[in-house]
Amino acid sequence: QLTMSLNSSTLLHEENAQGPKRNTECLESLELQTPSSFQDNPLQQLQLASQEVLEKAKKSGRSKCPRCNSSRMFYCYTCFVPVETVPTKEIPTVKLPLKIDIIKHPNETDGKSTAVHAKLLAPDDVTIYKYPCIPEYEEKRHEIALIFPGPNSVSVKDIAFHLQKYTKKGVCASDDDCSREPFLKQAKREPEEEKSPNECISGSRNESARLKKIIFIDSTWNQTNKIITDERLQGLLQIELKTRKTCFWRHQKGKPDTYLSTIEAIYYFLVDYHQEILKESYKGQYDNLLFFFSFMYTLIKDAKCCAGKE
Repeated sequence: QLTMSLNSSTLLHEENAQGPKRNTECLESLELQTPSSFQDNPLQQLQLASQEVLEKAKKSGRSKCPRCNSSRMFYCYTCFVPVETVPTKEIPTVKLPLKIDIIKHPNETDGKSTAVHAKLLAPDDVTIYKYPCIPEYEEKRHEIALIFPGPNSVSVKDIAFHLQKYTKKGVCASDDDCSREPFLKQAKREPEEEKSPNECISGSRNESARLKKIIFIDSTWNQTNKIITDERLQGLLQIELKTRKTCFWRHQKGKPDTYLSTIEAIYYFLVDYHQEILKESYKGQYDNLLFFFSFMYTLIKDAKCCAGKE
């Protein structure tokens, strides 16, 4: 599950089969309350900037995008900017330790994607591409990884060990994947002494400097095949996030709860990267990436409670 809708009006209409009148009543009653603090809310421990600006925007309703003049809630998902009722200065900015490319499926509805959250909150480090218009990554395989589950995917803690193989001409991406062609166009690098996995990980700060970009695919799981099989993504080191569970309220049936929305995948990868690769204690540095996500989680949860669904 890699997508979700952040248009609150659309979401609430879909979540409540009783129609817009009941939804309006729910929202009006919620506006008289402070945001709920659910005992089972896994996002409540986040260190977030004040969400008062979103509370005010919710009460005032949809507003215009300052660029295209479209009516939106909170932000414009096509222009990647906050709407007029959400001043940019009141939106937190997150600095990331590496660059992020998000490849969006062409058939994915813009309003259902959380990729825009990353662009809004980390504008200097995030770029969104609409497939098939994506960069050529072949000559930079030694500094790029793709977040996607697969038979050869590795965990975050093993990035340094596996990525070093890409600095050696003709060496495969993984030990069991030697059928692929050698990377003939790979940039030349100085020879290095062989290192054991333990030595590599113990010197992870030095090794991690090679990882400069992470790629995420923004699509429903059933649509990912078209992108993941693109020849421009073949041979990249793949990383899988196996231990995190999604909080997304529109979970795709038949998929495990470890299949995350795009913004969740970005956030959890960065937390793991910070601890496992940078070897630094995590103190909420990337929590604000979930600034919009956590607000919508609470909004939808409250609306469901009001509608008697929980």
